[in-house]
Formats: sequence, C-alpha cells, structure tokens
Amino acid sequence: MAGVWALVAFVGVIIVWNAVFKRNIGEAMIMGFLAVCAFAVFGGVEGGGSPLEAIGSAVLDAMQEEVTFAGLAFVFMSYLLTRTPVLDRLIDLLNSVLGRLRGGPVYTATVAGGIFGAIAHVGAAVTAAVGSVTVPWMKRSGVKPELAATVVAGGAGMGVTFPFSSTMFILVGGLAAQGIMQPDEIVKPLALAGLWCLGYRLVLVFFLVRRHGIEPISAADRMPFGRSLRTGWTSLLLFVPILVPLLLTRGPLAELLGTYSGVGDELKEPVELADGTTLPAQAYAMPDVISLITWIPVLMIALVLLLGRKHLPRRASGWWSAVAEAAPSFGVIGITIVAAFSASNLLADLGLADQLKTVLSGLQAPGWITAIAIGVIIVAIAIPLTASATMAAVGPVAVAALVGAGIPAPIAAAAVLIFASTEGASPPSGAPIYVASGIARVDPVKTFLPLLSYYCLPILGMGVLIAVGALPV
Repeated sequence: MAGVWALVAFVGVIIVWNAVFKRNIGEAMIMGFLAVCAFAVFGGVEGGGSPLEAIGSAVLDAMQEEVTFAGLAFVFMSYLLTRTPVLDRLIDLLNSVLGRLRGGPVYTATVAGGIFGAIAHVGAAVTAAVGSVTVPWMKRSGVKPELAATVVAGGAGMGVTFPFSSTMFILVGGLAAQGIMQPDEIVKPLALAGLWCLGYRLVLVFFLVRRHGIEPISAADRMPFGRSLRTGWTSLLLFVPILVPLLLTRGPLAELLGTYSGVGDELKEPVELADGTTLPAQAYAMPDVISLITWIPVLMIALVLLLGRKHLPRRASGWWSAVAEAAPSFGVIGITIVAAFSASNLLADLGLADQLKTVLSGLQAPGWITAIAIGVIIVAIAIPLTASATMAAVGPVAVAALVGAGIPAPIAAAAVLIFASTEGASPPSGAPIYVASGIARVDPVKTFLPLLSYYCLPILGMGVLIAVGALPV
C-alpha cells in the first residue's frame, strides 16, 4: 500500500510545512513532492522500474501540463488587465446591469459555472472561462480575492455532474461492457444530481453574501447603463476569447469543422480500464484539437494587448520592468502547479489507483456505510488525479460495490460521478484552484480550507444522500 501511504504523507507534509511552520505554499508543495519521492526511492515503483527515471518523468510531464501553462498565462493576463482600463469599463457595464443586486457577481459566477460546465465539462476550462470576467468583477465589488477564487474553483466540478462529459462516458462505457447498466440509463439521474449540486451552490452563495457582508454597489458608484455602454462597449470583446474556442469545440459548428477538416478520421488508442475492460478506439474531435484552457488565456492576452495598447509599455525596457513586477506571482503559482502535478504523476507510478481499487472491491457493509466509504476513497483519489482518471481507474468497481449494497446502478453511477466532481475543490492538487488563484492573483493556500468546508465535504455529503435515496434523482 505504498501509494496510499505516500498520498497521506504528501498531504500531511504540506499541511505541516504550510500551517505549522508558516512557510509559503510553493515550499510546502516541494516538500510534499519530496516525501512522495522518498516512497518511490525506498519502496520502488509499480512494475519495478527505476525510481529516479519515474521521478524525472513525473516532473517532465508536469512541466508539459496544459494547466501549468494556463496558470502562468492567467497570472500574466490578470497583470495586463490591471495596467489598462479595459476590464474596468467592462465591470462598469456589468455593475450598471447587476450591481444593484446584493452579491450579483457571486451569483453570476455560480450560475455561469453551471452553464459552462454543462457545455465544456472540463473543470479547469470552466474556471478559466467563468473566472476571467467574474473574478475581477467580484474583487471590484468588494469581494475578497481569496473568496472570489474559492467560488470560481468550487464551481469547476459542475462539468462532471451534468451529462454528457467525457468522464461520464468513461464510467458508463466500463459499466456497459460489464453488463451492469446501459449508457442511457444515467442521463436523467445525473442531470437531476447536477441540479441538486447547483442548487446547493446557490444556497451557499446566499450564505456567503450575508456572512461576508457583501452589499449592492451603491447608486453613486454605478454608472448609468447608457453611459457605460457608450464608453465601454469595446470591453464586451473580452467575451470573444471565451466564446470563440467554445464555439469551435462544441455544437454544430464544431461538428461541421470536424467533418470539413477531416478531424475524426484518426483514431485514439483504445482505453484499458483498471478492471481489464477495454474501451474501443474513438475518433478525435475538435475539443482534442483546440484546448479551451490553452486558447482562452492566449486570445485574451492578445485582445488586451490590442485594446489597451495606449496604456502599455512601448519599449523593451518598459516590458522588462512590467514582467519583473509580476515575477513573484509567476514563481509561487508555477512552482506550486509543477510540484502538485509531479506528485500526482509519481503517485500513479506507485500504484495508488490499484491499491485503492483493492480496498473498494473488499467493502462489505450496509448501503449508507458503503456510500460514505466509497465517497471518501474517490474524493481521496481525485486529490492527485483528474475526475476522468479516477473514473477510468476505479469508477466501475465503485459502482459495482454500491450495487452490491442494494443501490440501483444508475443512481450509484450518478453518486460516483458526484464524488469525482470534487476534483476542482480538492486541495492541494486541484487544477482549477491554481487557475482561479492565478486570475485572482492570490496565494492558493488561502482557498484550501474554504474549498474543503464549503464545497468538497458538502458535495461528498450530497453524493451520499443521492446514493441512499435521500435526494431523489
């Protein structure tokens, strides 16, 4: 069980180094990764390979992760926006419409997370799309940066809780191959489960708005709609970098482009699940060619450079000074992301998924106890892994264990996906945490406890209630 103990050591070292010794999160993540490396060196890696090669490969893969690039790109984008009036004009426009509502930006961020989640499904991409506008808007409205980042990252998992995400297809593909259930049986239960999760988040926002004393924007600070539109209509172009990649990867236009360009002729490799089931090869689609999390910050940076060109440096020396000012944020975010994903990759090499699958397959308990145990295990797996990787590794086994405890298969599958949806709110390795923190320009560790208490643990509880029938789906 080296992988399980390595995960415990990883999280424990980070907590001690950051909370007890009061060191920054970058250092804590490095120490946590070194703890995992110790397990690899002294305990060996799965398959008997070289521990040093596994460590090197884990770090290299982490540095090549899209989220690593995206986290740094959003830091730079956020910095550029503070140097120009572009975002201020957009926020003036938004406030003229919704600023009279108490907590309007926070509600907007939550509902937008559900809408984008139902379309894009990828947690980090949902955070990028929603947070790009709503995080600065919340900050301007008096919401603390760490709370703004928490709300946006906490909504990232909604992409998994609605049909028809790739995570859902990975799970139901394995279940169908084993004859446990048919793919279309999960659509209604999962859609209703997703609405329960969205409803909880809206109730939470109601609570947070009052707890933190978030008030409507005063009339004196709200520009009349007509004037804000005249002076800031060009700022609406900031939605273009979000909408263009979305339209190119989802819906009729994506299908048309895929057919015209030949995307889909080439097949992906078959996917082998942890239980030995092999999913057939699938054609590439436009989302495989155009990455939302990569192109949203790239296009937004390009647009800010264009719209704010009069307020940005014109000489190389000016740009050098600008980058130097943003360097501290780059350092903390970059080191934290690389260390987190390096540890995640190495934990996989230590056999974490297989070891937890063994625990799952041996569960023999009443339905509610089984649901709690499986929920805790899946949430633990989702700390270092993505929801898709979690479902590929242990999803079918987890559903089978719940079915064995007397829970109908479609409801069990919906509950398991709810458990896995905590990936975005699971410190310290949830990718959306670092995307949201990069946009808010806040230390990610300030979001860890709020994410656990407001999102991760309550969503775990909702999954259990859905599994035992207390929340009907």
